[in-house]
Amino acid sequence: MDDTAKYLIHASIAADGVVERSDVVGAVFGQTEGLLGDELDLRDLQQSSKVGRIDVQIDSENGQSFGRITIASSLDKVETAILAASLETIDRVGPCQASVEVTNIEDVREAKRRKVIDRAKELLAGSFDESVMDSSKILEEVRESVRIEDITEYEGLPAGPRVADADAIIVVEGRADVLTLLQYGIKNAIAVEGTNVPDPIAHLSEERTVTAFLDGDRGGELILRELSQVGDVDYVVFAPENRSVEDLERHEVMSALRNKTPYGDIVGEGDDSVAPPEVGTSDDSPASHSPVPVAETAAGSTTVETGVAEENGERAEGHGERAEENGERAEEASATESDAAEASPSTLREHVRAVIDAETGTARLLDADYEVLETVPAADAFDAIANAETPPYALVVDGEVSQRILDVAAQRGVEQLVARSTGEAVKTPVDVRVRTAEQFVAAD
Repeated sequence: MDDTAKYLIHASIAADGVVERSDVVGAVFGQTEGLLGDELDLRDLQQSSKVGRIDVQIDSENGQSFGRITIASSLDKVETAILAASLETIDRVGPCQASVEVTNIEDVREAKRRKVIDRAKELLAGSFDESVMDSSKILEEVRESVRIEDITEYEGLPAGPRVADADAIIVVEGRADVLTLLQYGIKNAIAVEGTNVPDPIAHLSEERTVTAFLDGDRGGELILRELSQVGDVDYVVFAPENRSVEDLERHEVMSALRNKTPYGDIVGEGDDSVAPPEVGTSDDSPASHSPVPVAETAAGSTTVETGVAEENGERAEGHGERAEENGERAEEASATESDAAEASPSTLREHVRAVIDAETGTARLLDADYEVLETVPAADAFDAIANAETPPYALVVDGEVSQRILDVAAQRGVEQLVARSTGEAVKTPVDVRVRTAEQFVAAD
């Protein structure tokens, strides 16, 4: 019937009580029987395949039922309109008072024509202008597809195939970063997928040589700070300011990894602040490694020439002045950062507190830097994700997550989802990390 249908009748139904689909179908047949005569009797029209099956979707809430009725018709316009109008005579479903309203009659052929036109435009724009690939492009594309297929999981985290057995690993922020490194032949990367470093990576860092390759933004600094607290970091590489690892070209990635900086060189003892070095800068410059010239005697005493001692004294005074100046700057930066943190949440944990712990009844869409893209009522989370101009990186919702929200989150590329509770989802997307607020706190 769907192949020959000309029109689709769409109607809404509301009942003052709990009713089932079979009750609605029975009411449609029973209360329209004989109303329009033998030629437009609904049962006869179905038997002659002029009308399709009655599709009913009904939900009950707070003792009332609401739903939609859809009927396919191959009758002409006039007959279809009369048949649609007859549905509005239904005033009872089972023992309950009910009302039906026809919302619209859809012309199936017109929709198909629009689809044909849109597809024809796409084909016209893209199919005739493609240039023929040369052999080098063909080889590179095949190699790239093989590398992408090599992505695996290590204890639920996106990772390259060598993470499980390599002596050294590269810790990156997200799945896209792992894919980028795989394209360039680097197979020992693993993603933390957020600013909260998972336990598997913390355990790996105690056994392997760890290079943290992070985005050049505040999120990268936060990940490095937590990684250094829960595990061991040997080397650090940051992408250029306001750029992500996934945006770097092959030569930029290779240059950055060749010039990686020892963690101790950018974070002083007892100092949690980080100063990201630029990609491609070498830490082999004489200024960064030249010690103060001191000679040890056999007896263990230190001998220093007079001229050198004076020079070292001047340098010490200079270092003292710079240390005081740096201390003042660090205090100012700390105060500024503290004020900014109070003004606006900067981590996923802070957003969870602001939305779920505060019982706001809202949903908050976040970008990769945990900046707020949009805040909507929790009931509108599905539409907000589906219609977001910029696909969100994370979603925090003070409510229950349904299968519809999980599906649209996977389609729009949402990587982190934290909710007050999760419903009975039939299928949880692999690419979306889903946690309840309780699980998030426990993992934290």
